[in-house]
Amino acid sequence: MSGLLALLDDVAGIAKVAAASVDDVAAAAAKAGSKTAGVLIDDAAVTPSYVTGFKPERELPMIWKITRGSFFNKLVILLPVALLLSNFLPQAITPLLMLGGSYLCFEGAEKVFHKLFPHGDHAVEQDMDIKDPAHLEEEKVSGAIKTDFILSAEIMTLALSTIETGSVWMEAATLAVVAIGVTVAVYGTVALIVKADDVGLHLASKARLGLTRAFGRGLVKGMPYLLKLLSFVGTLAMLWVGGNIVIHGLHDFGLHWPYEPIKHVAEQAAYAVSSGAGFVKWFVTALFDGIFGLIYGLLLIPVATRIVGPLIAKMTGKPASH
Repeated sequence: MSGLLALLDDVAGIAKVAAASVDDVAAAAAKAGSKTAGVLIDDAAVTPSYVTGFKPERELPMIWKITRGSFFNKLVILLPVALLLSNFLPQAITPLLMLGGSYLCFEGAEKVFHKLFPHGDHAVEQDMDIKDPAHLEEEKVSGAIKTDFILSAEIMTLALSTIETGSVWMEAATLAVVAIGVTVAVYGTVALIVKADDVGLHLASKARLGLTRAFGRGLVKGMPYLLKLLSFVGTLAMLWVGGNIVIHGLHDFGLHWPYEPIKHVAEQAAYAVSSGAGFVKWFVTALFDGIFGLIYGLLLIPVATRIVGPLIAKMTGKPASH
């Protein structure tokens, strides 16, 4: 009997340790996930454009293909790479973060530049001129998965940078939880956004109550504005997150401008208000991070379009974007 009680006591002890480990992973994943919010907004804002123009019955299958590709990107490719970097080359994490931040700044600035100075992209127009719908779908899905890879790499690197030093299993579990949670959240949201107009159309035409039909019509009319708002917020998020990453990276390398001036201005602004000091400090910091991201991104546009783009095009045999 005493042996059985001892065994049960051991089992209870193991269960407590396991529960504590689960709590630690959940807490670390929540902390890491919060750091990736800006990238997630951008991801959710960008993806609907890849299924725009296709038949409604093809939208969800396309999103599912992109989701599977995103899981593969994060769990099969990026998670092992992140663990290897963390344990064997941790000094590479900050430069990789800065590289990803530079990409976000470039993407955000390019969107702003295109909005202010509309211009065609021969490569994009040529890519869109595909007569076979199935081939066009594959091209779009492939493009979305490539974009997801870059954003996923940024998400996983950001998540890794927030995990406190511990066992490799703790890091792996946390990154896996972040990868799965982020992917489900982003592409679940994308699916809801993409199908909202179809739901609205169904309600507007077949609902029994007049109020429900009016809601359906409002949903149909409101979706284009929601997509525009998402695109706008996504652009701001890219510039803010990208600028923040690059500024912190420069600070880590001993270059304290513009990190220190921005921190000083934000603290002074927070000190000047009687309430909401925390929000004011965050807002001022985010504002200057975004301005830095925009300026830096604009400087990167000629580098990306005149040097990097043609170089990649030469290596891959595909036309460069201009």
